[in-house]
Amino acid sequence: MLLYKPKKNQAGKGGKRLLISITVLGSAGPIRLVVQEDELVAGVIGTALKSYSREGRLPVLGSDLNDFDLYCTVAGTEGRALSPWERIGSMGARNFILCKNQKAGEREGKLEVGQKGNNNNGWKAWFSFNNK
Repeated sequence: MLLYKPKKNQAGKGGKRLLISITVLGSAGPIRLVVQEDELVAGVIGTALKSYSREGRLPVLGSDLNDFDLYCTVAGTEGRALSPWERIGSMGARNFILCKNQKAGEREGKLEVGQKGNNNNGWKAWFSFNNK
């Protein structure tokens, strides 16, 4: 007979853990990660990119943290990208969208003809349309 021994709280890991879902534009489904509530957005982006790559998902994104923005899908955030220095738990949300930022698109020359420099308009329009 095995006895159940509860885990002790680890002294160096303060804060709650959150299960978050990150949708990558163009990918088949979201990435789900367990992160610390006080982890920085930059760290979450890095972890998401590593997980995305490890799973062999398409399209291939790259690994430069500076090329990506993380958006909260809560209606009150008004399409503002989260700062890399914000805490992931500060928004009180669990669902996020990861997409390449404008600077990355310009460096790669991938801005399409007629596009005015903000490659995030597509998902914002779709998201606002579906939430009405």
